Amino acid sequence: MLLSNNHFTTIEEICRRFEFSERTFYRYIDTFRQVGLAVKKNDNGAYRLEVQDKLSRRLSDLLHFTEEEEIILREAIDSIDSSTLAREQLKKKLCAVYDYKVIANMAVPQKDLPKVHQLKTAIENHQQVVLSKYRSANSNTTSDRRVEPYKFTDAMDQIWCYEIETGTVKTFKISRIYEVVVLDNPWEHAAEHEVGYVDIFRMHSTQQIPICLRLSMRAANLLMEEYPLSRDCLTTCEDGRSLLRTNVCRFEGVARFILGLYDEIDILESPELKEYVRYKISTMIK
Repeated sequence: MLLSNNHFTTIEEICRRFEFSERTFYRYIDTFRQVGLAVKKNDNGAYRLEVQDKLSRRLSDLLHFTEEEEIILREAIDSIDSSTLAREQLKKKLCAVYDYKVIANMAVPQKDLPKVHQLKTAIENHQQVVLSKYRSANSNTTSDRRVEPYKFTDAMDQIWCYEIETGTVKTFKISRIYEVVVLDNPWEHAAEHEVGYVDIFRMHSTQQIPICLRLSMRAANLLMEEYPLSRDCLTTCEDGRSLLRTNVCRFEGVARFILGLYDEIDILESPELKEYVRYKISTMIK
């Protein structure tokens, strides 16, 4: 559906939205071509499908869910005898494909649904909002934030916004918002609505920092269990340990993991990360 919307989408955008690697992306493209879909690539390396209106309607119909079907599907997924993570990943995949329609409600806690719907309305109408009584974990304060919301994260637990007061792009956790108040004010900073990155530790930012870690077998297994996207970033060494090479948005997420397994992880080729971990250890000692 994304590729059949009559505009080109880059590989980076597709991989970030659906949380898979470029290798997986090319497997999809090969499959599309094998079943007879016309895949077009422009000079900038972006892709789209050349589809007729009839095919586009069939794709849309395939992913249409009535309210009754949503309830049945929600109950079916929740009844799966599997880990909570596996169930939530399945819900997120459905949300990634179906965007903000009815099925998106399945991945959002009931108490957050009114806030999500208000934010969705503001995005569609290009309106500013006030995030009332937002509880900031960074500053340990509660305050109202006037922002221009423009993009949910794939898990729909955070929202990308341009904050008016600071003039910066930030993500805000939906669960920390007391109430969303939609204003009559239209967007004024649309040109600065930059969508950033999400790293394997679920940190968000508009920048990426390369890191390299050497992990014991136990640490590597725990990493894959807690952060499944790390699988594509791990390589196994001859001694049974693993190397993790990836980009992170901020050091908080990876540092938490390192400090929990400090005697089973070596930080390689990442001096800034070493300094950050040293700083965290010094504050713990104090």
